[in-house]
Amino acid sequence: MIAITMPKISHYVTEGLVTQWYKKEGDHVREGELLLEIETIKATTGIEAPGTGTLVHILVQEGEFAKCETLLAEIEE
Repeated sequence: MIAITMPKISHYVTEGLVTQWYKKEGDHVREGELLLEIETIKATTGIEAPGTGTLVHILVQEGEFAKCETLLAEIEE
């Protein structure tokens, strides 16, 4: 499994809001492809797939907050 986690953007940012998923569970994704968008107090950032496979689990839905380094989703190779 490939883990997609909430990035730690800076020392001051402790959580982020998932604003949009560009893929849904069951979709094939390629490494480097844009998966989701998160918003923090510092910026809005796109998160790319760290590997190629199938997006099998989305654990944090649009409109939900997650602490930095929280597991957001998983890709099965």
